[in-house]
Amino acid sequence: MMADNSALKALEPLKIPSVADTIFEELHQQILSLELPPGTKISEADVAKALGVSRQPVRDAFFRLSQLGFLLIRPQRATVISKISKAAVLRARFVRIALEVACWTAAMKVIVEDQFDELDDLLKEQKAAIAQNDQKLFHALDDDLHRRICKIAGHEYVWALIKEQKAHMDRVRFISLTIGAAQRAYDDHVELLAALRSGNRAKLEETLNEHLGRIERILVQISAEKPEYFQD
Repeated sequence: MMADNSALKALEPLKIPSVADTIFEELHQQILSLELPPGTKISEADVAKALGVSRQPVRDAFFRLSQLGFLLIRPQRATVISKISKAAVLRARFVRIALEVACWTAAMKVIVEDQFDELDDLLKEQKAAIAQNDQKLFHALDDDLHRRICKIAGHEYVWALIKEQKAHMDRVRFISLTIGAAQRAYDDHVELLAALRSGNRAKLEETLNEHLGRIERILVQISAEKPEYFQD
């Protein structure tokens, strides 16, 4: 008698990262953390040689990075890490505030205690990352908090929309983490979860607007200190 495999129909195929995915993630992290600073020349041939792969997956990764605004690919000329667009940072700020206010207030209506426990655990991880002075880890955990709220609200697709918009913002955010902004971001997260737990929508929106809107002041400060990283 054949086994009943009907229960397996609900499972989704495992997604195994491709070579292009791996290259994309590595370059994305190096650009985000400014290991590859704005204006740096980069070539498919050099990356392929360094990683021991063919040029095609590198070309695919380059294209994805260019679509996010991280690379400027110029035919017959050197490909360079794009400079940070101030206008793009401000556009991303506007988009994030609009979408995340909607998601956080929607999450307030449906969140349950187990989900609060998971978010509290995430805050503990953020606090530990600050203590370790691990900006990369904190940045990832910061994003994870906001992504989880979108998911709790039933709108995880919104996080994909936000990610498409915030490439230039992310580099400014990462620089800010190296000059002490991580603790301030963590304190905001604590306040946001307190407002979420209490059901205080006005406090939630006020804190979220301050939390996400602060990037404008940070942009002014960092662009004055490192003008070579910026355009427009």
